[in-house]
This record gives sequence, C-alpha cells and structure tokens, in this order.
Amino acid sequence: MSQDRPAAINFFKGHPSFRLLPGKEVALAAEELLTPTRRDFDDDTKNRHPLTYGSDEGALWVRQVICDFNNDETFRFATTDKARSKPEFLNLNSGASYGVLSILLESTLAHTGYTRQAFVITPTYFLINDCFIDAGFSNKITAIDELGGGEIDLEGLEIKLSELEEEHKGEDDSTDLQLISNPLKPYHKKIYRYVLYCIPTYANPSGETYTLETRQKLIEIARKYDMLILADDVYDMLNYDQPLNRLAQPPKRLVHLDRETNNDPESFGNTISNATFSKLIAPGLRFGYHESVTQKLAYQLSQGGANTSGGTPSQMNSMIVGTMLKNKSAHKVLNNLRAVYRERSSALYDAVKTYLPEGTHMEPLHGGYFAWVTLPQGYNAKVIGEELQKQYSVVLANGSNFEVIGDTRNWGQRSVRLSISFLEAEEIVKGVKLWGCVCKAFAKRNDLNF
Repeated sequence: MSQDRPAAINFFKGHPSFRLLPGKEVALAAEELLTPTRRDFDDDTKNRHPLTYGSDEGALWVRQVICDFNNDETFRFATTDKARSKPEFLNLNSGASYGVLSILLESTLAHTGYTRQAFVITPTYFLINDCFIDAGFSNKITAIDELGGGEIDLEGLEIKLSELEEEHKGEDDSTDLQLISNPLKPYHKKIYRYVLYCIPTYANPSGETYTLETRQKLIEIARKYDMLILADDVYDMLNYDQPLNRLAQPPKRLVHLDRETNNDPESFGNTISNATFSKLIAPGLRFGYHESVTQKLAYQLSQGGANTSGGTPSQMNSMIVGTMLKNKSAHKVLNNLRAVYRERSSALYDAVKTYLPEGTHMEPLHGGYFAWVTLPQGYNAKVIGEELQKQYSVVLANGSNFEVIGDTRNWGQRSVRLSISFLEAEEIVKGVKLWGCVCKAFAKRNDLNF
C-alpha cells in the first residue's frame, strides 16, 4: 500500500487536505459543550455527561439530532414517509471501519459455517478485506461485479446463493447459535446466513451510484436468502451536481427502502446503514452510527460486550458532532467541502482528458472522493505507476489494491483510483500531466497509440 508513502503528489490519500479540517468549528463546539458546569442531560441515563461513560446506544439527544438532520435537512422525507428514521433505530459508534467489524461480529457467525458466505462488490474499498478476515470469512468471500450504469451482477449473486442453499440443504446447525448466546440476557441475537458489503453511492473506488431498481432488487434477494446488506453510507452527502447554497439531497439509502417496504415491526430487516461523519466533518473525530430498519438490530449492536463494558465508544466526540449539527456549523463545513471537491473533480476530469492517452476511460465525478481511471488496451497501469513514482514522486493507487481477496479480477493491469480529497486542484493537474508523460514514453517503447 502507498497511502502513506512519502511523495510530492499523492493520489492515494483518502482524507481531506489539512486546510479543510475544521479546527475552529470543532473547538467552538467543544467549548459550547464543555464550558457549562452542568448540562440538563448530565444525570439522564439515556444521555449522560460528555466526559463520562455513555449509554450503550449513545446519547439520545445526539441520535435525535442526527435523525432530524437526515430526515428533514438532507433526505427531506415527507412527514408521512415510512423511510423516516427514529433515534431508537440508531446505534452510535466510533466510525465506519469499526462499524463494519462490529456488525460482522454481532450479526454473523462465519467460524462455524452458520453464516455461509460473504459477498463483496468489486472493485472494493482496499481495507475491507481485513474486516471480513478478522470476522472469520477467510476463504468465504465471493466478489460480485459492478456492471456500470449503476448496476451490479445481481444474476451472478443469486446463482451463487442458490448453489450455496442447495449445498447446505437439510443441515441442522441451530446449535451453533448457542456458542454466542448469553443465558443471562433476555434476547437472542439475529444471525444472518449471508452478508453482502457495498458502497451504494459514490462508491470507493469506482465512484458508481446504484440505481433505484438495483437497490430494490438487492433488497428482494436479501430477504429471500436471509442476507444482511452492509452498506457503507459514507460519501452520499458529498454531491457536486446540486446547488451549494443548501445541503445536497442524496438518493434514498438501502435502509430507507427496506424500511418503507417492511411491514413487520418485529423484523430485524435485511439492511444496515454504516454511516460516519469522517467524510462530512473530520476523520479524526472517529464518530459514526449504525442505522437499522427497526430498533431491533441497532439495539443488538449496542449490546456487544465491548460496548456494554464502557458504553458508546465515542461519547464526547458524538456530542461535539451533535453540537455542530445543532448550531449549523456542520452544515457550513459540509458545503465548503462540496465546493472545494467540485472544483477539484472538474480539474481532474479535464486533466485526464487532456493529458492521458486517447481512449482512457473515466466517468465524470458526481460526488464522493474517487475517480476510477482505466487506460487503453496495451498499457500497464502498474508498471507506469511504478515509473511515475520513481521519476516524479507521484503516487497512484493501482487497481490491484481494490481486489476482493480470493476472487480477483486483475484490476491492477489497466486501472487506478485517484482521490480528489487531499490534493489541491493545481497539484491534481500537475500530477496527471506527469502521469501522461510517463504514459507517452511507455507508448513509444511498446509501439502503442497515444
């Protein structure tokens, strides 16, 4: 991995430029939160003092503020829309990466085979493999292809699910659940037979956004096969097409669509939104949340052993973010990020079209951090990237980093991921221009069109 390798220009880094980090706004929110000797919620067991152990699910007032933000200011649901969230549907956590692992540990059981298989959309976020391996899914991960145009290979997914169902037909593995059942607790965990990981909006690394039809069909398949869809909803509010004078309105999340069409109040649902404020405010806050269809799965996640031991893991930071949502400073931070990233995304697209070989493929960025660039046939993206780094100290994220372990697609041969979050527009243009110089030299040596 080259994310932290010293470089003059690093397209691998997937976090905001330091100048975009809202130190002043965070400091003011922390002062507003911590300066009073007492707050009216300090002794409330559902909220608690910001510097003490939090409640298991996280502060109720913060969960309410997040719901208000999502329901009314971003997704803008009608008051009668069943997609609207409630505080009890949320479990606060320490960010999306920890969120994924806690979901896998608390709702799947790969080690015994009760959860039979994990599916990961490819190309995928380059560190997600570790979470699945940590949760026992080594050699149990199947890649499902993005098809472009907001579609994924749903047919291939269902074929594989059908094969697995036939393979395990008649098995009785219900005793496996006793391994994770605490006899002192009055409830039993919901463990899913299958799990699928995806980033439905402005995906990392491809930038793809799934269509409504794709989302609905995926939910239907999940219900049919007792599969949990683990959706990383981390980029969807970073839209660059909508006006900047108000917050962007993202497409409905999978959890919203699942809730709208789920009429069973006792259901755990088949989707979970794994959301974070790392991309919307600052990653160092390490604060995010799970949102489930009803309160049942969110509550289950809040009752994990590590969580109940110390309460919600980001008590103070969650309240800092809650304060920023209440005083609207978070809105200003988010819209500033959108404005800067919009400029950078345009600079990147124009530079790719200007300096890279004819036939290079890149879709315009509509949101998120990343562009997926594929060089023409005959070019070797990995070799070119190594030469680019050696000659000019420009680092690209080669496509080989975004494979699903054990089910690869050779993404590194021609594709790379470029991030717009860390580099300024002029650095982006300079880096792509230098990349083009190396591509041109490679073309000349290998008798390719440029």
